[in-house]
Amino acid sequence: MVVDPDGEIGTTINLTNNATKGKSGRIVLVNKYLRKSLVELLNQEKTNHHHDIHEDYVITTERSPHTSSQSIVNMFQRWYRDLDYVGCSSHSGRRTFITNTSRRIGQVGGSLRDVQVMVGHKNLQTTQRYIDYDTECQRKVVDQV
Repeated sequence: MVVDPDGEIGTTINLTNNATKGKSGRIVLVNKYLRKSLVELLNQEKTNHHHDIHEDYVITTERSPHTSSQSIVNMFQRWYRDLDYVGCSSHSGRRTFITNTSRRIGQVGGSLRDVQVMVGHKNLQTTQRYIDYDTECQRKVVDQV
């Protein structure tokens, strides 16, 4: 889902219906730094192992060449625990992304509707529930009006 038709790391992840919670596939944009890391990982895998770009998973475990969503949740839990990050979960990164993107989308001419589409919510109200408020930002914008 991360490679283009030529077998190169793309600028999007093409999620199929069976790879999403809501069974509604979508295209996820890939940050340029993540893309660079994926290219490096792919090159490393090509030289170290027999690697099938169309079949192999990006994230594997010691026990399996592919991972379940629960395995990913468990990995995040372990990483956060090892870093002493209290209260973090695999989902807190999504909340942070939605909040930060919502704050910045207007700077590039976008709207909350763009954020909604990016994160795959069918309803804008769902997206809005993820967005944290910031009292200091509220004060700043009121002072500008």
